[in-house]
Amino acid sequence: MVVKDAELHYLRRCVELAAEALEAGDEPFGSVLVSADGAVMAEDHNRVASGDRTRHPEFALARWAAEHLTPGERAAATVYTSGEHCPMCAAAHAWVGLGRIVYVASSEQLATWLAELGVPAPPVRTLPVNEVAPGVTVEGPVPELTEEIRALHRRFHAARG
Repeated sequence: MVVKDAELHYLRRCVELAAEALEAGDEPFGSVLVSADGAVMAEDHNRVASGDRTRHPEFALARWAAEHLTPGERAAATVYTSGEHCPMCAAAHAWVGLGRIVYVASSEQLATWLAELGVPAPPVRTLPVNEVAPGVTVEGPVPELTEEIRALHRRFHAARG
């Protein structure tokens, strides 16, 4: 894994956004879209509590990028995220031609945590990004922040439990 120390602040922002989602009554996921020169272009957190289960931050950032960036800018950008993209978000990321993904917690880690909490499996199979989008550079997990994300998921599901 090649996550540089200078990139940790983007991932910490993803954890903050995940906490904001949790405080808003939503599942704790957050993502940041960063340009090649390190500028934060867009960020979002999960909004599926509205009833629209497609309102993942990674999907929203892919759509934002498609509307606002050139193909070259998209390819040079990085999506930092609290959790590895689901298959829907991985496909959106690849279809709009975004660059690298850096995630805190993997899909496999999340699936294990949710199973431990007795949460039913999602309706879509959990897959690593590269099984859906083989050409995307993906890096993670990031152990320095993984326990923070795990704690947010525990809090979310304990409140519903």
